[in-house]
Amino acid sequence: MNKFTRALFQILFWAVIWIVLGLSQNNFVHFLIENWMAYFFQSLLVLSLIYILVPQILFRKKFLVFGLISIGLLVLFAFVSSQFIAGHAGPLRPPPMHHNLGQRGAPSPFFINFLIITVAYILTIFVETFSFAQTKEEALILSKSETLETELKFLKSQINPHFLFNSLNNIYALSAIDAQKTQESILNLSDMLRYVLYECEKPKVAIEKEITYIEDFIKLFKLKSSKAYPIITTFSIDNPQLQIAPMLLIPFVENAFKHSNIHNILESFITIEIETKDEMIVFKIENSLNKEPVSKDKVGGIGMRNVQKRLSLLYAEKHELIISENSTSFAVTLKINTNV
Repeated sequence: MNKFTRALFQILFWAVIWIVLGLSQNNFVHFLIENWMAYFFQSLLVLSLIYILVPQILFRKKFLVFGLISIGLLVLFAFVSSQFIAGHAGPLRPPPMHHNLGQRGAPSPFFINFLIITVAYILTIFVETFSFAQTKEEALILSKSETLETELKFLKSQINPHFLFNSLNNIYALSAIDAQKTQESILNLSDMLRYVLYECEKPKVAIEKEITYIEDFIKLFKLKSSKAYPIITTFSIDNPQLQIAPMLLIPFVENAFKHSNIHNILESFITIEIETKDEMIVFKIENSLNKEPVSKDKVGGIGMRNVQKRLSLLYAEKHELIISENSTSFAVTLKINTNV
């Protein structure tokens, strides 16, 4: 609720309270005449709190000033409103009671007005504090959401040019060898770019599109040579429309091709497995390791680092990433619970 709505609600709320109290008296009209000033000061306090005192003093942590002003206003308003009560009757003249109970002395008009105005004062502070806390929480959630979205866009902007760079290098190398295969590779690259430019703008894509991208990547690589590369892929997908963050798996594939020395078909291998069951995606990839160290360029490793960061952002408590390495092979197992 905005300030106007909260102020209107409280004013109407206390109007109902005063009417109910008046109906319990012997003379309703007389009661209203005696106590309209107390209601007026109540309403004035509510408006002062909502529009001035709470936002300008209390929420700025000027607690001493707020306390002194509060005590002064409560005493002043209770005193002034009590002076409008006619005769010796108190503002809340109760209905007829038992004779023995009626012998007790009635509280002074000042005390009762002070009590009622104080209750309204405290209630208003509580409502304003709760509303302020809720607004701050919503702002914090929005800020975190915007920060997450910005960071994810930044990560994507780093990953996508990296793949494009590698693909163009492959086509360039192929163009000097086989024009027909170059045309085929351009078609594959076109499909890959279509996925990157259009599908990757979405927060989630169907798992089948991510797999198609991986297949195009492998086709593009195989067109470089007539060799029968030792690459084995196994895709067991029970729900092709299962949603996953785009470009999440391909960095692991690219990394495998880079470090497996796959051109040496007798001593290398790459196996890729993707399985989906219910809401779970299980991705496994293993590759041989090049016996000679691979030189890292300026962009090397960007995909791997970013995909791990994206996993922590998008699937913080919903994924399991296991990376194992020995002297001859490198393996990754990634399990993602897409029910988020």
